[in-house]
Amino acid sequence: MSDRPSMTYKGAGVDIEAGNRFVDMIKPLVKSTTRPEVLTDIGGFGGLFCLGSHKYKSPVLVSSTDGVGTKLKLAFQLDRHDTVGIDLVAMCVNDIIVQGAEPLFFLDYFATGMLAPEKAAEVVKGIADGCRQAGCALIGGETAELPGFYSVGEYDLAGFTVGVVDRDSIIDGSSIQVGEVVIGIASNGLHSNGYSLARRIVDERLQGGLDKIHPELNESLGDALLRPTKIYVKAIQNLLRDFDIRGMAHITGGGLLENVPRVLPNHCKAVIHKDSWPKLPLFELLREAGNLEEKELYRTFNYGIGMVLVVPKDSADDILSRLQGLNEQAYVIGEIAACDDESERVELV
Repeated sequence: MSDRPSMTYKGAGVDIEAGNRFVDMIKPLVKSTTRPEVLTDIGGFGGLFCLGSHKYKSPVLVSSTDGVGTKLKLAFQLDRHDTVGIDLVAMCVNDIIVQGAEPLFFLDYFATGMLAPEKAAEVVKGIADGCRQAGCALIGGETAELPGFYSVGEYDLAGFTVGVVDRDSIIDGSSIQVGEVVIGIASNGLHSNGYSLARRIVDERLQGGLDKIHPELNESLGDALLRPTKIYVKAIQNLLRDFDIRGMAHITGGGLLENVPRVLPNHCKAVIHKDSWPKLPLFELLREAGNLEEKELYRTFNYGIGMVLVVPKDSADDILSRLQGLNEQAYVIGEIAACDDESERVELV
């Protein structure tokens, strides 16, 4: 028998007991998101969700996956981990609500070099918060401990959601017509896009870093940048009960210039009036410090608009009134015009 010391998985950097403790810590968080259709508790090999058919004549499943991106770097710097999970959920559920789909359940993937159960539980706290905001159940996930793969104290997140919509109720933009109105629902900050540029501006152009309180922000730069992405699911579901929404676009990476065309028919373009909504001070701070050109602003950031709706002109005022009643700031930001194949699909005026 060899006289060399016995090697262990824990010695190689993977602590199974810490993983078990982490699962025990998050069980109440997961339970807080449950729906009647959930058939399993956390810990199984797969999460079971009974779709049922009583609500849908012809149910179509809609799925989306995303991450949080380099916004996580700010969470590491500020050692605040309870909101990035909201970002994770938001980036997925906001994507499927634009097709009219109700988010049903969510799964997450959390990967780190060495598991710190308390920190990881803070992340899951945010994920559970986001799921409650969206009305979907957190039915499972994966925690991967990968020694030597990530820097000390860092982790990565990915999320996956599945929703459902009746086939006859799918919103795909195909019914959008010239003359209809473009409504923008306000964002509350950068959401989860443009952070590679924003972080570079902070590092190279803004003295005082993340801790500095800028008068125009009325809070620290770190607080403003770490604010979690808005989840629009319940507001949109409310609208869909009473209004004809012709198309929707979640304004993520690529901004208004890249995301709005994804929902437009070939013969249409969106004419966006740049002065039709107030720009958040955070965007103006980054614009000035980075000396950003206009196209860079509209293509990198959401620039104050997190969700776009295309609606018939005669219902625009009622929709704006309903959104105001739901505590959402919304504005008519443009209209749909005719275009040919050579035209820009978004025109800024």
